[in-house]
Amino acid sequence: MILYRAQVLDTPDDPFRGGGLRHDADAGILVDQGRIVERGSFAHLHARHRSVHVVALDGGLLLPGMVDTHVHFPQVRVIGALGMPLLEWLERCALPEEARLADVTYARAVAAEFVTSLIAAGTTTALVFGSHFAPAVDELFTAAARHGLRITSGLIVADRMLRPELHTSAQRGYDEGRALADRWHGTGRSRYAVTPRFALSATDDLLESCGQLHRDVPGSWFTSHLNENVAEVSTVRQLFGGGTYLDCYDRHGLVGRRSVFAHNVHPTDAELQRLGRARASVAHCPTSNAALGSGLFPLDRHLAHGVGVALGCDVGAGTGFSLFKEGLQAYLLQRVRGEEGVPLGPAHLLHLATAAGAQALGLREQVGDLGVGRCFDAIWVQPAPGTPLDIGLRHANGPDDALAKVFTLATSHDVARVWIDGVPVGAGLAEPAPAA
Repeated sequence: MILYRAQVLDTPDDPFRGGGLRHDADAGILVDQGRIVERGSFAHLHARHRSVHVVALDGGLLLPGMVDTHVHFPQVRVIGALGMPLLEWLERCALPEEARLADVTYARAVAAEFVTSLIAAGTTTALVFGSHFAPAVDELFTAAARHGLRITSGLIVADRMLRPELHTSAQRGYDEGRALADRWHGTGRSRYAVTPRFALSATDDLLESCGQLHRDVPGSWFTSHLNENVAEVSTVRQLFGGGTYLDCYDRHGLVGRRSVFAHNVHPTDAELQRLGRARASVAHCPTSNAALGSGLFPLDRHLAHGVGVALGCDVGAGTGFSLFKEGLQAYLLQRVRGEEGVPLGPAHLLHLATAAGAQALGLREQVGDLGVGRCFDAIWVQPAPGTPLDIGLRHANGPDDALAKVFTLATSHDVARVWIDGVPVGAGLAEPAPAA
């Protein structure tokens, strides 16, 4: 067992539904075999467990591990291509890079960069858009398992309107996806997600095979894009002969509790009603929406219809792996929306980056806060002395203000330690020395 001593912040109760920020200035968290077995004041726990090894995390903040609900494995090397809308960016930047992952050696190198970048940013759980090539997806799962990342991912499938080398058939997509699921779904911390790229690049035959695979792999997840860009939405309606974008997935049984749709910037009320009834979730990707000019996310309408919303960095249209940056951008975009915007405080941002993502991925009983019974998936934010974040934290006016400064100023460089299931992960992230 290990007893951690730290200043702890988390959101066990949803701030959008009356919950708030939980703060312990001098907390003790007792971890046994990767699980939190006790939490309380450090003095109280230390008095009860004198013989237990103590790790003192002096200064900074201990937070739950971040949960990213939408990020693209093949796009780590194309971050920062600005000035284009979605479809042009795909054609010029994303898809040529994704085609390179046909080379398994190239894919292996990208997988290593991708997984280490997520962990360095404090992300301990992720729903990942895989690759169009099954061997590359295998490399992603292998890299995630090697580093301990909780990952839900799968083969991307498409059969029209992309580069020909990225196309598949309904049968081949099913067969390759089933083989990957048989190998990885439920193995360690890995799970399988059925992943058509988006309805724009998928015929009904392909989506039907996706529905069949989703049904044939018990406990599998489904993820795709939805209503990201006005031109995309219009083209999808033309291709499918009318109806809504969501209808394209719904007719094949792909809208349910284990469905996570990325973006949904331009939803109809009917789509939001359907998502709410199905208890499906939406991954809000604010830096990507801003960088591609996709639009302003209607968070108020999602909340009104009971649609679960979490954060995704959407690398590589998104501008980096840090969910602190995504939280800040979510805050800014809601401010820009004026009276229609949802006022977001620090607790909302932490919830969106942690517990909301865990809820969307069906992992809320395991991760998302640092309460008793949860896995010890945690990050220690401890900035270097003299940096703006260090100055801000030392002069913060209470826990809410401290957390606001983290979301405003923190980068991956401020994530000093990362744990998954109680195990320190990431290059150079060894366990701190025991307290004297």
